[in-house]
Amino acid sequence: MVNQPIDSATTVKTMRLRYAGACTSCAVDIPAGTTAEYDRTAKTVTCLDCISTDGPTNAPEPEPAAVAAGTAGTSAQREYERRKAKREDRIRGAHPRMGGLILALTDEPQSTTAWARGAHGEELLGRHLDALADRGVRTLHDRRIPRTKANIDHLAIGPSGVYVIDAKRYKGRPTLRVEGGILRPRTSKLMVGSRDCTKLVDGVHKQVALVRAALDAAGLEDVPAAGMLCFVDADWPLFGGSFVIDGVGVVWPKKADERLVAPGTLEPASVDDVHRTLAAHFPIA
Repeated sequence: MVNQPIDSATTVKTMRLRYAGACTSCAVDIPAGTTAEYDRTAKTVTCLDCISTDGPTNAPEPEPAAVAAGTAGTSAQREYERRKAKREDRIRGAHPRMGGLILALTDEPQSTTAWARGAHGEELLGRHLDALADRGVRTLHDRRIPRTKANIDHLAIGPSGVYVIDAKRYKGRPTLRVEGGILRPRTSKLMVGSRDCTKLVDGVHKQVALVRAALDAAGLEDVPAAGMLCFVDADWPLFGGSFVIDGVGVVWPKKADERLVAPGTLEPASVDDVHRTLAAHFPIA
């Protein structure tokens, strides 16, 4: 008699096992009475999970998509260009023949150039913060605050927590002025040169509160959140100069580094999770 080749398809059957076995794919024990795939020729069993997935169910999870950090200064640059174009249209419309000459001989108002100056400051600080990636710091730039036209300049997440960083490119030296005392209420003011810039501190507090609410809503109540005002190109002294006013750090870029890379309770995986959470809550502006 000539031996006929055995069709492998007829040797494999999905059935309720009479005897216990171990899956040939994932090595999981399969008790007797469990439905599985039985190979009569090889006398082996394969669990249904491995059959349905063509492999063990404990395969590694796919890598999550990369977070888009955003581009620092984009919103401020857009506002500068909008104001510049509006001024040009107004002047050319009022002076069809001489508009070009007027624009060439007159300077843009400070209220317009301030946006370009601010955009450049945010860009400089953004590049500086991005360079801390190899030291465990993750960044987000120019993030829109939901349901508003406002934005957050920078968010930096490091081992010690989340930092809301407002970039400023003001002329003059930032100083802390404390007034009052025995006879008057004690008050603190943020001065830049001769300008009272204390309102900037209130703005940072509002942004930190929004970030705090986003973290709490995501179940990240234990993640610290704080604010900084980072003055780029300011007239800082050679030694010292940074200070804290009402819980907000007033620093320059390299001084900010010390706080961002300081040891803390967040492991690298937690830093990445917080980074992803805040990126989803505060989209690119």
